[in-house]
Amino acid sequence: MAKRGSGIGNNNLTLSYFGVFFPMGYIAVVDYDMGNLHSVCKGLEKVGGNPQVSDRANVIEAATAIVLPGVGSFDPAMQHLRARGLDEVLKKAIAMGKPFLGICLGSQLLFDSSEEGEEKGLSIIPGLVKHFLSEPELTIPHMGWNGLELNQPNLCLWRDLPPRPQVYFVHSYYMAPIDPQVVAASVTHGSQTVAAAIAKDNVMAVQFHPEKSSTLGLKILANFVKKVV
Repeated sequence: MAKRGSGIGNNNLTLSYFGVFFPMGYIAVVDYDMGNLHSVCKGLEKVGGNPQVSDRANVIEAATAIVLPGVGSFDPAMQHLRARGLDEVLKKAIAMGKPFLGICLGSQLLFDSSEEGEEKGLSIIPGLVKHFLSEPELTIPHMGWNGLELNQPNLCLWRDLPPRPQVYFVHSYYMAPIDPQVVAASVTHGSQTVAAAIAKDNVMAVQFHPEKSSTLGLKILANFVKKVV
């Protein structure tokens, strides 16, 4: 697994991680005690990425790109980000145009708020995070493999994917952006078709787990890495 970042080298051309120096041009994987960091880093490494796990502002700010993974609940996630001052770090990095990928809970944190809790989100994407409506014989959480409808077929993440690519989901809540144009892919669970991915400018986020989605998931991560190297 990628080493945790500890600080920036004196010459600003390398980063020092407990005495080990890495060249510039890395992907910061944000550590806020809510993510499956190991799987995400392994996926990025398999496709040629250089992930560096960190909760330090200077390491995240110096990154070429940022990945915000996440597994868990909305309120504790936002509380962990704010306790570290990472909410403002992420907003600043996104405003600067750094490529950004949110995964699962990390995608939901981009929104204004969630029906799951009381905390305010990052408000990068206007909208809410909503719970699936109950239906007869509908299983919640939505768990397992499902096909994507690509609303933004030319998005870089989808390059060279087959029609209706199958990816792996585990979620009870879904992204509901105010602007439907930011929906990059959708998925149908029961009778409900909801956002499975969003994209706007340098911000991309997926509700599914690319790191658990076999070859197609690695292809999606590879497409992100190609965008940032």
